[in-house]
Amino acid sequence: MIDFFSNMGAITWFVLAWLSVYFIANVWIFLWRFFNLSNILSLERNTLELLSNNHLPLKKSTFYPICDYKNNINHQMLNAYKLSTIKKATAGLSMLSVISSTAPFIGLFGTVVEILDAFYHLGGDGKISFDIIAPIISKALIATAFGILTAIPAYSFYIILKRKAYEVSVYLDMQINVILGSANNLDSKITLK
Repeated sequence: MIDFFSNMGAITWFVLAWLSVYFIANVWIFLWRFFNLSNILSLERNTLELLSNNHLPLKKSTFYPICDYKNNINHQMLNAYKLSTIKKATAGLSMLSVISSTAPFIGLFGTVVEILDAFYHLGGDGKISFDIIAPIISKALIATAFGILTAIPAYSFYIILKRKAYEVSVYLDMQINVILGSANNLDSKITLK
């Protein structure tokens, strides 16, 4: 195995280093966003429950600053707060998308360069057998394999986090409907909890 890695070219090492950074960023972004989105979801779920029971939401919830029902509440103001929260909730998703779409190509680039280099060095002898070519190609394919290994979790993480961000959006839409319904209902009595 040591011989396998010691014979890799500089481009392959560069590609593997690049993909390693991608992999670490991938895992870090996922963990950071997953726990953050889980907290937001829990908070907004509790807020919806409070609003449904005619109580003001928690102070940390999205709509708390504008939930003074004595003032005019309009749909545009609530949507602005919702969009601000969705923007915060989807931070980092574009990087996961970039990683999942570019990692296989970066790995493929390392493979192609390694194979080209191998054929350049082998072309002069005129005696090329499968015993000589097979180890070179297997060594070159490590970059493609690592690119795919980096892309698969990145895409999976992207889909998981995108779904959580969608759930946040749904809870915010439900809160908007409850707030507007309560604001339009003159008989509603909202108490601070």
